[in-house]
Amino acid sequence: MLLALLLPALFYPAIEPFALLSLVLIVAAGWEWARLNGLKEGASRLTGLGLGGVLGLVWWLLGLSQNLRSLWLLSTMIWVPLAVWMLRRGVPGWGRWPAGLRLWAGLSLIACAWLALVQARLLGLGFLLSVLTLVWMADIASYFGGKAFGRRKLAPTISPGKSWEGVFSGMAGVALLAMGWLGLDAQGHTDGPSLFTRLWALGPLLAVPALLFLTGMSVVGDLVESLVKRSAGMKDSSQLLPGHGGVLDRVDALLPVLPLAMMFATL
Repeated sequence: MLLALLLPALFYPAIEPFALLSLVLIVAAGWEWARLNGLKEGASRLTGLGLGGVLGLVWWLLGLSQNLRSLWLLSTMIWVPLAVWMLRRGVPGWGRWPAGLRLWAGLSLIACAWLALVQARLLGLGFLLSVLTLVWMADIASYFGGKAFGRRKLAPTISPGKSWEGVFSGMAGVALLAMGWLGLDAQGHTDGPSLFTRLWALGPLLAVPALLFLTGMSVVGDLVESLVKRSAGMKDSSQLLPGHGGVLDRVDALLPVLPLAMMFATL
């Protein structure tokens, strides 16, 4: 459903419509994050609007094409230890964080994901679509692989349906996707080099671990949001998308993957 909303702007030659529409979704994500972390409805709305206002100001003052390589590296240095800490401590551990720190950490990572999304589109439609399809393939292959082969639970207290077999199935699915996309890129059938081609240009010794890492982080993004929702006692981040939950429910896996993909693309 989100893709249907973004599709016309996604294919528009100029970046501004896509950046503006995706910024509206980020405002909604900020509102949801504030609610998940205990803010009242009015304060949550102001938080979402404030997040959008800050990013809009950054856009107006600095533009959208700044070199943000240091930000992508910083995001990686935050996401990896943060996710490890959260998943090791589980649902009770998240509630022990100071409320303000939880709020601002999440808003900062959401903001970083929006900047990465816009810059990924600036690198080319093919590049952005390859990042999106990596996440979708990891999710789909993990689901069906887990259903067929799942035995060992990945994080039973956070997301009981996920299994290690599902994760490995997701990695296998992404590997097949990457091989197919590399072939299309080589034949010139895509709009610019994809994430997979950019990774492969770094050499297989880096490309393969990077691809597995990105796939694993897509699972981590899903788990982290599930953990926060369980801590808040909520099934969905909101009901903005009837039948699909909220914006965060749709983009949770993308939050870590987008800046990490940009980090690899700008090496």
